[in-house]
This record gives sequence, structure tokens and C-alpha cells, in this order.
Amino acid sequence: MLIDTHCHLDFADFAEERDDIVARAHQAGVGQMVTISTRVRKLDELLAITERYPSVFCSVGTHPNNADEELDIQVEDLVRLSKHAKVVAIGEAGLDYFYDSVKPEDQKTGFIRHIAAARETGLPLVIHSRSADEDMAAILTEEAEKGAFPFILHCFSSGAALAQTGVELGGYVSFSGILTFPKSEDLREIARTIPHDRLLVETDAPYLAPKRWRGKRNEPSYVVNTAEVLAEAIGVGREEIDTLTTENAFRIFSKMPKV
Repeated sequence: MLIDTHCHLDFADFAEERDDIVARAHQAGVGQMVTISTRVRKLDELLAITERYPSVFCSVGTHPNNADEELDIQVEDLVRLSKHAKVVAIGEAGLDYFYDSVKPEDQKTGFIRHIAAARETGLPLVIHSRSADEDMAAILTEEAEKGAFPFILHCFSSGAALAQTGVELGGYVSFSGILTFPKSEDLREIARTIPHDRLLVETDAPYLAPKRWRGKRNEPSYVVNTAEVLAEAIGVGREEIDTLTTENAFRIFSKMPKV
């Protein structure tokens, strides 16, 4: 079994065929999925999806590119909303300097609140980091000194230094379809440095379809190709990558039951 640890089943791209998409995931051996929040105020939409599909769980949080919309969301709000049985993570939150749409200080404010919520609840923080390696490493290091919190560097496409910092602080590193792209050898080299018990796979669907389906809309069933490439990159068999990434997913998403 594989687990797609990060997808966006609430996005409009999936609205007309969500039943089929979940069914295709199961047929491909993807037993469970975590659909990730990008706006706290849309949590009800995510919960409706999770309640329809026993194998789908969700997070609660604000994407950094939406941080300015939800600066009124406080730590206690995240903690309260995370008590729902289907909410298994906080986020995604973090820093995105690639798009110059939200002020860095607003992103940092939201990010630090999400860290506090992860620390308080013990739920993993799903971290979005793009073009912000130095600030991300600095915040993670500073916040870890205040108290440990579980986290995942999702859709990892940053540099080796941030990966090392994340692992040293106890974090997990999740690889998406980017890992499979021909020009991603540097990323595959980073994957080889990550301890096997910290590796995860994801789709970030509907974005970033892996090489086998490049150019198409991504979906959870396609995480199979990412797992294949990850297995090859780190020198293990396909069955072993399925086992270790699934065990890792249940360890970090400790609230998520096996269904």
C-alpha cells in the first residue's frame, strides 16, 4: 500500500469525477490520502470530502500565498478545529517567496502560529517552502528551541542545506512528481541523503504530475510513479519503498487510523 500524503481533492479540477479519482487511487494501491487545507475558512468543504470517503483525511491551515486573508486566525482556532476526527495535520503553512503576492512578514506571522498549533496538538505541520530556504531554516531552528514540533517539508524542491536542517530537527521530507523529472538529479541526490525512516511520497495533485503522466492533471493514483523513482534513487525495491513510506506516514500522521 502507498499513502498520498498531500493532495488537494477539494480543488475544482476534481469536482466532476471525485468518486472515480478516489476509486482509481485504490485500484493503483493507494490506500489512503490526506487532502490538504489551503484556507481555514474552507475547512467545511474538506471535511465533507473526508466524510464521504473513509480513506481520505485532511489538515487545517492557511497556505502562505493566502496568509494575508486569514491573519485573524489564531493558534487557538487551529487547535480547536484540529479536534475533528478526520483532521490529522496542521497546514499547509510556510513561506513562498517565488510569488510576490503576500508580504513576507504576513507569511511569517501565519507560519509561526501554525508551528505553535502543531506544538500544542502534536499533529504534524505540513510545510510549504519555496524560494525561502534561509528564512525557513532560521525559523525552524529558532522555533525548535522553544519546544519540539512534528513537521513535514512537503513537495521538497529546496536545497540540501534545508533538507539537512529539517532532518536534524526531527522533520520528514516528502517528495512529489518533481523527483521524477529528467532535470531533477540534484533532488534525487538529496533523496539519497535522507534517512529512510523520514521519507514520504505525495502528489500535490492536481499539480506536478510525475514523468509518466507529465503534462496531465495529477491525481493520487499517480504517486505510484514517484514511489518507483524514489525506490530507484535510493537503491531499494518497489515493495520496500511502499512499506517504508507507508510506515513513515502512519508514524508522522499518528492520528490517522488504518482503514
